[in-house]
Amino acid sequence: MNLPNKLTLFRVILIPFYVFFVMTDIVGTPSKWIALAIFIIASLTDLFDGKIARKYNLVTNFGKFMDPLADKLLVCSAMICFAAMQIMPAWIVIVVVAREFIISGFRIIAAEQGIVIAAGWWGKFKTTAQMIMVIMMTVNLEVLYIPTQVVMYIALALTVISLVDYLIKNKDVMKEAKD
Repeated sequence: MNLPNKLTLFRVILIPFYVFFVMTDIVGTPSKWIALAIFIIASLTDLFDGKIARKYNLVTNFGKFMDPLADKLLVCSAMICFAAMQIMPAWIVIVVVAREFIISGFRIIAAEQGIVIAAGWWGKFKTTAQMIMVIMMTVNLEVLYIPTQVVMYIALALTVISLVDYLIKNKDVMKEAKD
C-alpha cells in the first residue's frame, strides 16, 4: 500500500477519535480543542494524499474510490454530531448525507462498468467548504456564530451544486446501466 493510500486510511481511523472528543467533555473544555486538532490533522491528510499521489504518480483506483469516501465519512460524522448537539439543523445533514449516498451509488454503478470516477472541482470546493465549516462548528465560539452560519450555507449550496454537476457530467453512466 502506497503512502497516499495509508494517509487516506489514517484519516478514516481518526474519525472515531474526533467523534469521541467532540461529543464528550472527558477532559473538560480541552475536549473540543483535541477534537479540533484531530479534525485538522485528518483534513491535512486529505490535502497531502492527493498532492503526493499526483506528484509521484501514485494514483490508484483504490485511492480514487477511498479518498472521497474518507472525506464523506469524516465530514458526515462531524455533521451528525453537530445535529445531535443541536448546533446544526438536521435537515442540512440529511441533504448532505443524501448527496453522498447518491454519489456513492453512482460510483458503484460506474465501477460495475469498469469506470472509476475521480472527484471533480465542485466536489473539491464542497469538501473544502464543509471542512472549514466543521472546524468553525467544532470551535463553536459565540463570536463566530454568524460567519459559521454563512459558511454552513455556502457549504450546503456547494453540496447541491456539486451533486448537479456530478450527475450532468456522468449521465452516460446511467444510460449504460440501462443497457
